[in-house]
Amino acid sequence: MQEIIPQFPAFLLVFVRVASFFVTMPIFSYRTIPASYRIGISFFLAWLMFYTIEAPVFEIDGSYFLLIIKEALVGLLIGFTAFMILSAVQIAGAFIDFQTGFTLANVIDPQTGVQSPIMGQYLYTISLLFLLGANGHHLLLDGIFYSYQFIPINQSWIHFGDKNMLEFLVKAFNQTFIIAFQMSIPVVGSLFLVDVALGIVARTVPQINIFVVGLPVKIIVSFVVLIMVMGLMMVVLQQLFDYLIAVMRGLMQLIGGI
Repeated sequence: MQEIIPQFPAFLLVFVRVASFFVTMPIFSYRTIPASYRIGISFFLAWLMFYTIEAPVFEIDGSYFLLIIKEALVGLLIGFTAFMILSAVQIAGAFIDFQTGFTLANVIDPQTGVQSPIMGQYLYTISLLFLLGANGHHLLLDGIFYSYQFIPINQSWIHFGDKNMLEFLVKAFNQTFIIAFQMSIPVVGSLFLVDVALGIVARTVPQINIFVVGLPVKIIVSFVVLIMVMGLMMVVLQQLFDYLIAVMRGLMQLIGGI
């Protein structure tokens, strides 16, 4: 017991980083997972990680509390970045819903508790299943595990105000929209051609109520195109997962000043 007490401050720092990472990390941060389970997983994962790193003995003083705040900010930022990249799937669904006409029928996402587009929720569910099937959640856990190679536990200063870090986050956010546009462009482009065709029909045959005919036609076309390009979306989704891991690694290098 006397050997464990001096190591407890170091273990608490590891636990804070892992627990804060689970607050914003995709899959593990959803409301459908009870908070007691998340705390338990964070505790045991931090216990395993503690014996794999060379943690010095810390004294509980003012600098130690700064280290706690630093560990919480590191975990939150890494988890939020992963969540931001993965939200490209919902952005792609929002693009599709805007063209299809489903924006008036948003649904409540039980995982996050906020409104989300119908098609975005459908694609996001498929992406989560694809992520779990490809052991992507293990890669996310590896990210927080190997973060100590880039951000040591005794590093008291992180470069949050660094221009390179801000530029890196802006580029990552921009790339998220580009990937979302790549996923949605087959359906959105097809619906644009449908709008052009409906406009020509409205001009040539004024007797047809184009507002009544147009909405079912656009829904049918969107579903048909979505089924046809679902395989292509999975290819883009795989690229999204690879980009997610690369962004997490690059962000940890910038935080650690490497």
